[in-house]
Amino acid sequence: MKSITISGSKRESVGKKATKALRNAGKVPCVLYGGNKPLHFSADEPAFKNLVYTPNAHTAVIEIEGGKKFDAVLQDIQFHPVTDAILHIDFYQLFADKEVTMDIPVRLVGNSPGVRNGGRLLFRKRKLTIKALPANLPDFFDIDISKLKIGGNIAVSTLLKDEFTILHPDNTVVVQVKAARNAIVTDDEDEEEGTEGAEASTEETAAE
Repeated sequence: MKSITISGSKRESVGKKATKALRNAGKVPCVLYGGNKPLHFSADEPAFKNLVYTPNAHTAVIEIEGGKKFDAVLQDIQFHPVTDAILHIDFYQLFADKEVTMDIPVRLVGNSPGVRNGGRLLFRKRKLTIKALPANLPDFFDIDISKLKIGGNIAVSTLLKDEFTILHPDNTVVVQVKAARNAIVTDDEDEEEGTEGAEASTEETAAE
């Protein structure tokens, strides 16, 4: 999985006053958990652009002044309720021998014949939560829908691998194609009304 490097500075003070000063200076206060003790640091807000404002999943390399580097994954993020500015980010340190939980985006590949025949494509799960060792984290789940017909679906059970555990039931539907039932029902009703009208005219003619 691709990593984004975040260059930061260790925070000597973590009080509210110091945190406010950091934000006023355009920096984001952060905490890295998972090690022997939490590491408090800050980094310029633009440094998080490719990590936060993307549909893709990435790990991070936290690079602190002095040459220390930590592999990490974004765990939690807080935004300002009005401006959407990043207020705070929590990271979790990665270790080669410890599994981590992460949301992995799903990509659909190909064109569904069911959709071409008038069905509705329902993309139920755009991300799947998995648990895996850092080296086994996939960038995406690519799902081929080129054979997905009306009434068909693709479930989590088709995506299982030994390298990771998907934290959803096996029967969880990721994508499906449903018939456009409303349109079909409307057409049937129109045909029935037309038949009834024809029968009524015939009966009236016979009565005359």
